[in-house]
Amino acid sequence: MRFMRIKLVAALMAASIAVPAAAQRAETPEKRLDRIEQQLKAVQRKVFPGGAPQEVTPEIVPGTPAAAPGGVPATAPMADLTARIDALEAQLRQLTGQSEENGHRLALAEEALKQLRETTASRLAAVEQAQAAAAQQAQAAPAPRLPEAVPEEKPARRAASASAAKKKAAPTDPEWVPAAEAAAEPSSAAGATAEAAYNEGFHLWEQKKYREAIPKLQAVTRSWPNDRFASWAGNLVGRAYLDDGNPAAAAKALLANYEANPKGERAADSLFFLGQALVALKKPADACKAYDELNDVYGATMRDWLKQRLPAARAAAHCG
Repeated sequence: MRFMRIKLVAALMAASIAVPAAAQRAETPEKRLDRIEQQLKAVQRKVFPGGAPQEVTPEIVPGTPAAAPGGVPATAPMADLTARIDALEAQLRQLTGQSEENGHRLALAEEALKQLRETTASRLAAVEQAQAAAAQQAQAAPAPRLPEAVPEEKPARRAASASAAKKKAAPTDPEWVPAAEAAAEPSSAAGATAEAAYNEGFHLWEQKKYREAIPKLQAVTRSWPNDRFASWAGNLVGRAYLDDGNPAAAAKALLANYEANPKGERAADSLFFLGQALVALKKPADACKAYDELNDVYGATMRDWLKQRLPAARAAAHCG
């Protein structure tokens, strides 16, 4: 009987010792709260790098009544503390998920930016290579040969006698119209005015004042479209554009002068200089068509100045 009592006392002592040990192993609410706060601060440092972490307000604030778990005896403060810890853990999980989602989005953005940089770099490299190839090809290509500058055609100077006109005209100038030829044509006040206007534009062109000469010559073609000097003025407008470095405007003016009056005195010249403008525009095939038209329409009646320069012009355009 005494032995049984000793065993019972030993069992009770062992039980009393085991309960505190188990209680010691269990995590107290204070330690649990400290652990959650440390994890929350770590998450805040990850979500808000380099900035002050934002304070997370718990969903359950002190003073909010919370129901104690059924069957577990607990005081009101303990229930409140447990509820606050549960709220912190829920927000901690939410912040962790948000941090992972932000990290994924950042990785996608960095990948897209990397692809954009690579695509842009490849496009710029292709453009630079194309420009370099074009510049190299332009340097290697021979410059179009233009005919040597020659005095523009000078209109007839009406004089009282043919002998006085011959003294003024240089025998070697192929652009000069003999005074006797001019005297054979009927003279009129309108024709004299057109001639004077043409001479004014011609002298400006002769002084290389191309932009001043062009409107003067265009006024001749507008005011006296049926006068013989309209063909001269229209041709010189094209030449002024060409000499001023504007072959596109020159081609347009020269073609218009030829089409407006194919029988004009400088219609053939307009076809020749049209070919020169097209060569400057790097359109040799079209230039050859202009030279073919010149030869087909004015072959026999072409003046010697054009006949002498046409073969070289065709060779420069590589005409067949």
